[in-house]
Amino acid sequence: MARQKEYTKIIVVALLKDSDHNLRERMEDHLVGDLTDLGYSAVSSLKAFGPKSFEGMKEDDAIAKLQGSGADAVISIVLLDKEKERKYIPASVVRSPYNIYHRRFWGYYSTMSNRIIEPGYYTEQTNYFWESNFFDLGTKELQYSVQTKSFNPRSAESLSHQYGQLIIKDMVKHNLLIKKNSAFFPRTSLENHTGGLVTQ
Repeated sequence: MARQKEYTKIIVVALLKDSDHNLRERMEDHLVGDLTDLGYSAVSSLKAFGPKSFEGMKEDDAIAKLQGSGADAVISIVLLDKEKERKYIPASVVRSPYNIYHRRFWGYYSTMSNRIIEPGYYTEQTNYFWESNFFDLGTKELQYSVQTKSFNPRSAESLSHQYGQLIIKDMVKHNLLIKKNSAFFPRTSLENHTGGLVTQ
């Protein structure tokens, strides 16, 4: 278990494609909100430094930029992969509740017409594979790493909200963060929009 440390200010940095700008904004904002609810001072990298935060910078320059903002820790959110999965839902038979043997055509026809065959169909869901790392800017060392799978979220807003809750809850569990705000509690359940959590 990592040593518990008091952090003053945490920067949240999401690494996504330019085409996912809106998702990046939501992911950062929700995690910042969850950290704030926990009692920490937290800032979105996008809002503090802009969309090209550290592009073309060397490590020392990037660290100096972060520390210059008063931050002593960074949480990254990286979209490792996004894939669409197509599933086939097989045909099914909705049976009549009556188990009657008919000798006459119409009785047989009437009963069997209530045995409706529902055709099979395809459904598509989107799976997101994420990784988040927590770095101490003082030591420049990785303190925590986690990978998650989110599947078929209702919206970017829902995905961002659920992800932030999941990460904060796990970091508190692993003693990386503390509940500075005694009134903090997860605002919603994880439902089943977020898949398995694997800590490293």
